Formats: sequence, structure tokens, C-alpha cells
Amino acid sequence: MKFVQVIDCKTERFDDVDRLMDQWVEQTKGRRTATHSLIGKDRSDGAHYVEIVEFPSYEEAVANSKLPETDRIFQEMVELCDGTPTFTDLDVVRDEQLNQELSRRFFHEIAAGGNLDAIDEVFAADYADHDILKEEDTVVGCDGLRSDVSRWRSAFDFTVSLDRQICEGDDVATLWTLTGIHKGDFMGIAPTGKQCTMTGTTIFRFKDGKIQEGWWHHDVLGLMRQLGALG
Repeated sequence: MKFVQVIDCKTERFDDVDRLMDQWVEQTKGRRTATHSLIGKDRSDGAHYVEIVEFPSYEEAVANSKLPETDRIFQEMVELCDGTPTFTDLDVVRDEQLNQELSRRFFHEIAAGGNLDAIDEVFAADYADHDILKEEDTVVGCDGLRSDVSRWRSAFDFTVSLDRQICEGDDVATLWTLTGIHKGDFMGIAPTGKQCTMTGTTIFRFKDGKIQEGWWHHDVLGLMRQLGALG
């Protein structure tokens, strides 16, 4: 079970605290067990800071706290703060990666499922699309994406499996595999009825809860070879 520790403190010397944290990261490199850390500043109180640290488990957090550097850095941090920082220990009982779920919704519900009306719910109105198949670098807008999805669905009956997803900040990278039957014209290739697969990677960038920009890299040459278009 994931474990999260919330550290609450007040300080007028955040720059010094920040440098102290950099020292701790450097000195514990390869041994620290935290997987994610962020620090937030209270907008209503400029001296109030909250750090949220994620660990794979409570046991990993305990191991992290036993590092000699951790105790020393903490004592130095206390000296920079107005009072002793407080700790809240949390077992994570629900963890939703909202951007990841929205990305999955595109592949499963829109692309494979055919719910093109959902594009306006998932993508920003000025969505920018970068695709190696396009002569122009960028197509802007939901209508352009809707047209692209329609062309693929006209050419293939397909499903999409999501082999791996990585989320970082506002970006979600997806490694996917398309499996389908060639039923319609595709890049000038008449329907063959052949079963085919294609792998690809898509990076979606999110803004204000919607997909703002996308980059597509897929094995089109491999797909065309399966359709008999290449020797």
C-alpha cells in the first residue's frame, strides 16, 4: 500500500530550506526510498509550506527515515523553521491519475469505441495535433481530430490495447498496440480484409483538465507491409 507523509512547517528562510533539500537528495542518492515529492506554498501565508512525500509503503518510509543523512538534515531544517515541523502519516486508500484516465478514455471510448461526440469533452477546443503522417506539422481543433479518427475507423475495424502508460506533470505517454481488420481505403490501399497490428506511442499534454496537445509516432511502414503495399 502506498504511503504519503505530509510535512507542515513555517519559515521565512525557504531558500535555505530549499538548498538543504538539494543536499539531502544528493547525499542520499541511490538509497532514498521516496518516489515523489512536492512542496507547496500557502497563498494566504507566504511563510507557510507543506511538503508531500510519497513512498511505495510505510516500511519504505521507515527505511528512509533511518538514513543518517535524513536525521541530520531534519535537525538543520528545524533550525530554519519557526517551530518544529508537524508530520501527518497517510495510508493511501484511493489514488486516481485523472489525466491518465482521460487519456485512456480517448483510446478506448473514442478511437476504438467510436464515441466521437466525447472528443469535445476530452480535448481542448484549440487542441494541437502533431502526427508523422501529416504533411503539415499541426492540425488545430477538435474537428480535425474527429476527422482523423473517422478515417481510421472507416479503414479498419480495430481495438487498442494500452501496453504501458507513464504520467509526469501535465504529460501522459502511452505505448499502444492497434489490432484490426483492413476494411476500407487506407492511404490509397484498397480493402484487403487482412488482419493487422500496429504499435505506436502517443504523448498527450493536458491543460485545465483537457488534452491540449498530442504527439503521435506509429509504425505505419510496418502496417503497410502487412497490407502488401511494400515488398
